Formats: sequence, C-alpha cells, structure tokens
Amino acid sequence: MISLHRSCFLNNTGISGSSSPLSYKLKKLPPASVKVTALGPNKDRNSSVLIENSSPLKETKEDDTSSVADAGANSTVAGEDTELSYDDAAATDDQLVTPWSLSVASGYSLLRDPHHNKGLAFNEKERDAYYLRGLLPPTVISQDLQVKKMMHSIRKYQVPLQKYMAMMDLQELNERLFYKLLINNVEELLPVVYTPTVGQACQKYGSIFRRPQGLFISLKEKGQIREVLRNWPQRNIQVIVVTDGERILGLGDLGCQGMGIPIGKLSLYTALGGVRPSACLPVTIDVGTNNEKLLNDEFYIGLRQKRATGQEYAELMHEFMTAVKQTYGEKVLIQFEDFANHNAFDLLAKYSTTHLVFNDDIQGTASVVLAGLVAALKVVGGTLADHRFLFLGAGEAGTGIAELIALEISKQTNMPLKEARKKISLVDSKGLIVKSRIESLQHFKKPWAHEHEPIKNLVDAVNGIKPTVLIGTSGVGRTFTKEVVEAMAALNEKPIIFSLSNPTSQSECTAEEAYTWSQGRAIFASGSPFDPVEYKGRVFVPGQANNAYIFPGLGLGLIMSGAIRVHDDMLLAASEALAAQVTQENFDKGLIYPPFRNIRKISAHIAADVAAKAYELGLATRQPRPHNLVKYAENCMYNPAYQSYR
Repeated sequence: MISLHRSCFLNNTGISGSSSPLSYKLKKLPPASVKVTALGPNKDRNSSVLIENSSPLKETKEDDTSSVADAGANSTVAGEDTELSYDDAAATDDQLVTPWSLSVASGYSLLRDPHHNKGLAFNEKERDAYYLRGLLPPTVISQDLQVKKMMHSIRKYQVPLQKYMAMMDLQELNERLFYKLLINNVEELLPVVYTPTVGQACQKYGSIFRRPQGLFISLKEKGQIREVLRNWPQRNIQVIVVTDGERILGLGDLGCQGMGIPIGKLSLYTALGGVRPSACLPVTIDVGTNNEKLLNDEFYIGLRQKRATGQEYAELMHEFMTAVKQTYGEKVLIQFEDFANHNAFDLLAKYSTTHLVFNDDIQGTASVVLAGLVAALKVVGGTLADHRFLFLGAGEAGTGIAELIALEISKQTNMPLKEARKKISLVDSKGLIVKSRIESLQHFKKPWAHEHEPIKNLVDAVNGIKPTVLIGTSGVGRTFTKEVVEAMAALNEKPIIFSLSNPTSQSECTAEEAYTWSQGRAIFASGSPFDPVEYKGRVFVPGQANNAYIFPGLGLGLIMSGAIRVHDDMLLAASEALAAQVTQENFDKGLIYPPFRNIRKISAHIAADVAAKAYELGLATRQPRPHNLVKYAENCMYNPAYQSYR
C-alpha cells in the first residue's frame, strides 16, 4: 500500500505540511486531487508529490471539544475502487525497486512517528479516527502517568550508559514524552543525556548506534553540501550545533562518533530553553580521525582516514557555512562545539562578522563561569577588579573565560582591557605563560604573557601569583593536588576554586577534596556534577558551572529578537542575568548557581536580557520589541504536553 511521506511535500505550493497525523488509504482520503510519482534518482524532489487537499484535518489543543472531522464514507480518489499498491516480494537482488516512503499519519505508522505518537495516551476518539483499534491495549492513560512509568523504568538501570540509551530510544519513539520526562526530572536526567554520560556514549557510539540522528557531512559530500542540507525534512531551522569531533569534552579525537554532542546539546536547547525540536539540527563534519583505535574498530561509523587539514578542511567548512546561510537565512544560530583549539578560534574569528555564530567551549563556558564568580563575590566581598585569577589550562575554555573576565573588569572600572588582563595569569603544559615565551606561544595565548619569571609547576605559581581565584580548564584529572588546595587556603580565608574539566574523571579535583583540604572554607564549583559533601557536621552542596545554564537561554534570546550577530555584551548580559537568579537561600547552602529545577525560569530571564541587549545594540530584526521580554520568552517556549487530534 502506498502512502505519502509528509516531508516530500513540505515545499510544494499545494500544502505546506499539516501537523495533524493524517494518513489514509488513498481511496479513503477526503475529496482531493492526488498525483503520485516515485521519488527516483532523476526526479526533482519538489515535483515528485503534489497534494491539493481542500479539507485537511486540523490539530487542536487538549481542551478543544470539537468533534473528529468526518472523512466522508463515499469519498473517492481517481475513482471509487482506486487503490495503489506496491509489492516487491518477488524482487531479486539484481532488480531495482523504488523505496516508497511511509506516511506519518495513521495506524501502524502513526505509532512509529515520534513527532505525533502518544502511545497509550491516544483517547478513544483518536483511536477510531486514526485506525489504532487493535494496535494498542484497551487502556488509556495520561502523559503524567507515562512519565511516572518511564522514570520507574530508567531508575532500574544501574549503568548510566543504559539510562542514556533508554532516553535516546524514547526520543526516537515519542518526542513529546521524552521532553516532558526531561523537563520534569531535569536534575536527575541532565547528567544522563549530557555530561558526564554523553562522553561515554560518544566513545562507544559506533557500538550502540541504532538509528541515525542529525546530518553527517563528510568529505564525500564536498561540493554537494547544500543538497545534503535539503535532505533534512525540516525547513524552518533556527539552531544548528555542529562539531568535527576532534576534541570531544576531555576525551580527545572521537571523529564521527562526536555526534552525541550536538544531539545532546540540542535536546537541552529544547528542554531547558524551549526551542522547538523541529527547529534544531545536529551536524557532524567528518574529515577523518587521528584516533588509531577508532580507525581499527570494525564498528566505527566514520571515514577511515587521517584528518584532513589546511585548505581541504577550510574549503569544506566554508562550503558548509555558506550553504547553511543560503538554505536557512542569516538568523540561524550556528553553535560550534568541541573543535580543536586551532580550528575553534579561527572559525569563530572568521565567521563572527558574517554569520550568527557562537562557540560554547569558548563563550558559553566563559559566561557561566563569570556568572559564578559574580555570585561568589556576594560571599567573599569586593569587585572582580579586587581579585587575582590563576588558570590551569590555556585552551579554548581557559582563554575564553579569562577574556570575558577581563571585559567585565574593563566595563566595571573603565580600565583599559590590556590592563585588566594583567589581573589574570594562565598556566599551560609548559608552565606559567610569561613574556619570555612570547615567540613560541599560539596566538590566542599571547595576550596573557605577562612580565614574570618563568614558573614550571602549579603550586609554585599559586605561591608566586597569590591568586584569590583558581580555575581549572586543563582537561587533566587530579591536578589540583592537596598541596595546591592547601596553598590556596593558606592565602585566602575563602578561596574560590573552580574545577571545570569534563567529564568527571578529568576534573582537576573532587568536591570532597576541595572542601576537606581547605578545611571547609573553599567556594567550589565544578564542570561535572558531584554529590553533596559532609565535613565536620556541615553539608556542602557543590555548584556545577554547567554551560547548560547559559546556552539555551542565550539561544532563545537570539531567536526571539531575530538577532543577526552575537556580541560580547550579550554574553555579559547572560552572565549577569544568571548571577541575579542566585538567592540568599542558595548562598546559605554554599551554592553560587541556582538549582537546575528552575532552569526554564532562569532561561527566560537570560533570554530576556540577551534580547534586550540585541535591541540596544541594533542587532535585533524582530520588530516591534515586545514590552515584557520575560513574559514573551516564556510564551515562546515549546510545551511538550500532548495535543489532541481531530
């Protein structure tokens, strides 16, 4: 039986694609004129299927009591007995067949369409209207009960990767239930769908790969990237997260298997920031991998070659960036994720003036850390300019955070940026970054080369610089040793220690080590989550400097204002908005970040402040400006509650 795939006619003039889950045998459709052509290799995609339907079914909200539309018992298409069918049972290996696509609409296929499937939540009328009788058990349950049941099932798994796979299976089966589950249980499930578990998922992505998600663009598609983008069924894309897999978290080059990162990030754009799932596109650029273990892994899903570099790499990325802008317009947000240092800085610098681009590793991390520092000042006192900062790690995250701190100091004090940078010192794998090393430094490290004698190890740098704030972005676990933490505690009554490297195994120190070695005086935050720590009768709740506080709200703010560029002042606005959400109750528990259970409210405030800055800078295109930006942000957010079909 031939039925029609909704994506085939999204761009046709006859219909733009109904959100109703409509699919009948052709002879049962309402009065319509239908032309069906097999989508073969030589057919133009926009002329392959044309549907003109004068009475499409409509989708309603749960409280709509309108009756189910009558399809018409005597309706016919091309004659009362017309019924198109296709049978390839007799085909042999050397015969060509046409891959007729299934619809998203009714019966068996509806239960396998993640965008419209409701499982046992289909009500009695829907089961009659959409040919679901007999395909489901007779009981009808609510979405809330489905959430309860799924959480009961997920909690039975002892291995985090099993929980991750269960969540990904649910996303592919029932999209709205996936997001309802994640939103309602965000503190418990965030570490499952993103760090630290997503790191394990990327390492084993080839082995656990079941169904493709997102777009895989490799060197094989060079010269055809715009056509590849057109293969994606959605046209109104607002956010793209793209990686080339060269520096996945602190795990190194995972090649094509880095796709878990864009998928995870975009799940959070929807769950935490309210961006519609259909507006999100995860992309992996596959230029090979230098990971010998993967190249020799029979289950590896990417190109089996060494990484392309230089002009070949630059040409592929430029074709991608150009094709994205041509296909989706200049207001689509492109988030660069987990690129190696040399490419990350170059791509951000190259495209920040022509595209709406954002690098979460450089800018997102910087914004969330700055928010934590601003909040911490309410505990330790003083201004940013009163403090001295020492970083272990001088890559994307370290230099990005340092630059945003310097920008905020400059903004608050009118101090020249060059002078503000002198309050910040960085240590890399060769020791303290100083003037005498300037000739051998990468370009993004040079602004941090100050006049100072060379220092090789971290504890000597702590004793020499005498910082009030120690920040780890090295990607190397347990580098904040007992000696280092005790040195910070000897210098400061309340040492601020941020151990930011992900995943948990790469964290510079644990929460327990920071609190114990500082005798309970440290103000601590980490990149990955740690459990509360009891020390001498007091319970400390470590903060998590998770980028998920920032990028969903930032993205929503850019989208709802129609921004065409990302400006540093927007990142500062996001930091200040996040810091403002920390309450005295949070401070009393030792927290410098608000609880994640309030993340949608937090994201709405961040989005509002980012949008306000876009309007102030003249970078917003959506006019007129909404009067109440917080309320507008809340109204823009995707709601995963089920809708009723008629």
